[in-house]
Amino acid sequence: MEKLKITLVRSLIGRPEDQRATVRALGLRKMHHSVMQDASPAVLGMIHKVRHLVQVEKAEA
Repeated sequence: MEKLKITLVRSLIGRPEDQRATVRALGLRKMHHSVMQDASPAVLGMIHKVRHLVQVEKAEA
């Protein structure tokens, strides 16, 4: 399965609680923190919900 590198690039200050929870569920903790996730439908849906807060790149193999 394809891997994605997800980085939090916008602050969560003033964001709705559901967006904060989605970012936390992706494994992101603070600004410029990156995590590797599989490109599963669930993860892609979470990324779509907070796409204005994160940067997504294909991971190097």
